[in-house]
Formats: sequence, structure tokens, C-alpha cells
Amino acid sequence: MQWPTFNVRPYVCGGIGHLDEAVLEALRGAGPRVRPAVQDPGAALFSSSPLPPYRRDERTWAFAWGERAPDGAAPWITVAETYETPGLIDDGERVVLHAGGLGLVDVYHLERDGAVYFSSLLEPLLAVARGPHEVNWEAWASIIQLTFPLRDDTPYAGVRRLAGSSALVWDRASGRISAERMLPRWLREEPYEAGRTAGEILDILHEAYKEFDGRPLLVPVSGGYDSRLLCSVAVARGADVESWTTSPDDGTDTDIVFARAITRELGVRHRVITQDAGDYPDDALAAARRLEFLTPHHAWYTPFAREVHRSGRTLVDGLAGGPLLKNFMVSGAALDASTQAERKAALLGSLTLGAASVPFLSERAESWITDTVGRAFTASTSMLNGHRAELPLSVLHTRTARGIARSPVNLVGPEASFAAPFLHPEFFDAALSVGVHRKAAGRFYREVLHAADPRVAALPSTNVVKQPLQRVPLRSAAAPARDYGHRMLGLVAETVPSLLSEHLLSVVADGPDALARFHGWNDRFWVRSLVLFGAWIGDHRDHVGDLTPPWA
Repeated sequence: MQWPTFNVRPYVCGGIGHLDEAVLEALRGAGPRVRPAVQDPGAALFSSSPLPPYRRDERTWAFAWGERAPDGAAPWITVAETYETPGLIDDGERVVLHAGGLGLVDVYHLERDGAVYFSSLLEPLLAVARGPHEVNWEAWASIIQLTFPLRDDTPYAGVRRLAGSSALVWDRASGRISAERMLPRWLREEPYEAGRTAGEILDILHEAYKEFDGRPLLVPVSGGYDSRLLCSVAVARGADVESWTTSPDDGTDTDIVFARAITRELGVRHRVITQDAGDYPDDALAAARRLEFLTPHHAWYTPFAREVHRSGRTLVDGLAGGPLLKNFMVSGAALDASTQAERKAALLGSLTLGAASVPFLSERAESWITDTVGRAFTASTSMLNGHRAELPLSVLHTRTARGIARSPVNLVGPEASFAAPFLHPEFFDAALSVGVHRKAAGRFYREVLHAADPRVAALPSTNVVKQPLQRVPLRSAAAPARDYGHRMLGLVAETVPSLLSEHLLSVVADGPDALARFHGWNDRFWVRSLVLFGAWIGDHRDHVGDLTPPWA
């Protein structure tokens, strides 16, 4: 296993509770090389680089390992929601292992004999889990149909992921471990509609940028709203800015054309990161392994991320801009729904992969997966019910946190630093306070763009262009990708044939070039999800137990 290079964010592992030294030693040896940060009765933390506590006295200590370090003692939920960092805290009576507010930085864990063992990476925990590993079919249902898992699911039933705004707590007096869920700030203090203007939102975004003053910045510009706003603000602040663009492999490359116009208007140095169709299989498998098979997204981003590692600049990412400022993934049906159930169903419909040109899944598999994902989505978003910003928050807590955030958090990081200005607490709260109907159809966002730079705001955007300027070949549909996809789908057909429809089984039997018939947008995403599952089978089938699915 080739591990990431943990430059700006360390790899950590450890445990809380009644710890077994042999298990801890196995965990330490299963991942990147680590050194002790703290070893106390009932708590152990190891880190790949020196990790000083942000608080320590005779009885207590506290550690965090996100990029933004806390500046003093605070309740764990305050640290989590303010700095979006996981951490380990001993307050003298309890030892608390917590995630960030949205849970962007991974904390995986498993329970064993009165202790919880944890790791920044999923794979090392498999070395201390008692095998063979049980498949978590509910996780795979979500990954296949939504492109990301829900709740605290991972592909393995015995290993969980600590959800945002949650913690595992070992009580010294009772010797017991319990789970603790807290409402993050944006749910405790529901932001009301304060009539924020576009200019006020822009001023708050400038304040968020002060944290990055003096750093050389890399602001990737596509043709959309988020990147042009972030680049406009960086230029207005006089930052040392470069901008890069790469193909999103959408068959049009409109992003590249529009990005050139935007960066030219802003006077920013611009570079296009090229990609090679022949490299797609290696890029797709590298992304799948690096993201531990939790999403089929980001194969196109992999060459770009490698270049960022060598840039010496802080990447400024537009993470969360869409849900916060333009109702991204929120349909008109969700906005107009009259009941909770209708609103939930409409939003899940937007997040679910669209109907393919032909059935990809067998009827039994599709029925079970649809029911399972529906229940998991309801559970994942139940704490948001009734909130005035329920719709964008539901997208943020699911798709953004578990799928989209993987590119800056896990592909750019931990090698290179990244900044997410839209997640700065003051901006996050202010943007969330703007009502969803004011944001409908991107109206409010266009006001913000005009306030930032009216000339850049007037340039064409991929958010509104309906027809592509050109058609270009897809890397993910070229011959090397078809060969790779066919091999992976063949593994699925061989090991879990009941997942696939008769039509898809016949396509697999016809050979790689039969995949060329799947050229629609929805078809491509279904293929990528199932190819990811096949890649996971190829890497892990010797280590998992029974691969008979629940619908078989």
C-alpha cells in the first residue's frame, strides 16, 4: 500500500477505553509510520509528525489534527464546528474522540473488547478487525445509487466513520464508552432571514480571506460561479494568485474556454492542466484506492491534484458554495413541497443518479437499494427537519461532506494545504441566513458576483449555458477506459451477478467495446459507480466474507 504523504495534516491513529497494547501495536504497524503524541491510561494517540497539544495542564490535554488549529480550550463541539477539525480531549473525567462539525476530515473507528480504536485511514483498521470482514451492503447501496455513503457507513460492517458533530466518549468513572451527538452551531442557532445584501455577504467573504493573507494562492477557475467569485476576491485583496483549470471530462471542456476569459479579465496567470486518455485507468484506480472506495467521483481531478502537490501554493476551493449560495441540488419540487415527506423525497430524487437509458440493476437489487437508501437518507438528515435551511443543509451534510469534499480533503490534502472560505463560520452563517427562495435560479449569487466584479460577473458561465460550445472526446469513454471498466464490471458479474440486470450482463459478455453504447450523462455515472464496486472487489475479495447480497 502506498500511503499519502502527510505534509500539512498528519496521519493519526490510537484508541480510547480499555486498550490492548498488542492491538495498538498492530494498528501502529498497519499504516504510515507514527510516533506517540500521548499515551495515558485509557487514551493513546499516535501521529505521523510532531503533534503538540493546543491545551495541556496537570490533569487535562487536548489535540486536534485539522489544518486550522484551535487557539485555546473549548467544549469539543465548539472546536469541531469552528475549526472543522477532529480531535482527542481528556478533561480529567472523560476522554473524547470527536469529528469536525461537518466531518470533512475522516475519523474511522471500530470497537473491540471494551475499547475503540481509530485511524485517519480506513485500511489500517482492517488489520486489527477480526476477519473475514463483513460487507456493509447498505453502504454500497448508497455509493452505487448516490455516489457517496450515508450515516457513518463504510464498505465494512465492522468499521464505522465518525459522523460530523459526533463523538465517542470514554468515562473514566464507569469505564464505559458511549456515543455523543451534538447539534452544531448552525442548528442550535438557526440563522434567521436578516435581509443580508450581496455587498454584506461579499464583505464577510473578504474577512474570511484575511486568514490567508500573505500566502501564495492557487485558485482553480472553472466556468462556474464559485471559482470566479473566489478568484475575484483574491485579486481584489492583492494576493499572489495563480489560476489553473483542467477538463472535468464532461465532453465539452466549456470550463477551459470560460476560465481563460475570466482569468484574462482578472489579469491572473492561467495554466491548463492537460490529461491523457491513456492514463485514465491508472487515474481512476488511484483515486478509488486513495479515497478508499467511498465515491466514484474525482478520477478526472487526480492529475490536477498531483500538480497542486508540487505548486507550493495554498489551494482555494469553492467547497459548499453551491448549496450555500445558489440552492445547488435543490429542485423546484423540493422548494415547493408542502410536507416533510414530499420535501425529503424531492431532495433525494435530486441527489440520486438519474434513470439510465437501460436498466443497469436487476429488479430485486434496485428495489432493495432504493428502499435502503431512502431509509438511510431519512436518518442522515432527520436532525435538519423543520430547519429553515433544511434543504441546503441536507446537501451539505450528505453529498458535500461525504462525496464532493474528498477532492480537496483527500486528493489535494494531506500533501498540500487547502482553504475553503465558504466554510468560514461567519460566512457560513451569513450565507445560510439568506432564504432559499432568494437564492432560487442563482439570482442572489449573481448579485454577489456583480458586487465583487461586474465585468467578471457578465462573462458566460457554465451555470447557465445550456448548449456546449464544442464536443470533445471523453477520457472516461475512450478505449483504455472501456477496457478498464469492462474488467471491473466483469468482477461484479462474476462475484455478485444478482446485482446486474440481464441487459448489463449481456453487455459485459459482449466485451469492452459494448460499453461504448453508454454515452448519456446518467449512463456514465452508473457505469462509474459499478466499476468502483468492481475495483473494490478486485482489491478486497480475498479479505471479505460472504459476498451474497441481501436481495439474492
